[in-house]
Amino acid sequence: MSSTDLSGAAWFKSSHSGSQGDCVEVAWLGDGGIGVRDSKNPAGGALVLLPAQWDSFISVVAAGSFDRR
Repeated sequence: MSSTDLSGAAWFKSSHSGSQGDCVEVAWLGDGGIGVRDSKNPAGGALVLLPAQWDSFISVVAAGSFDRR
């Protein structure tokens, strides 16, 4: 999904996000993609994932693969 227009995207954070500001923001995009960006640097760019890529990412996160050890 190259050159996806993110200017009108409705970004949101998880309700479980803390107050430290170290958050990932997500946007459901009109073309079926999922935008992902760093809340501390919203102008720094975003990843645009296909639904299957998003599902894989969420599975890995839920399995604890990114937990700090």
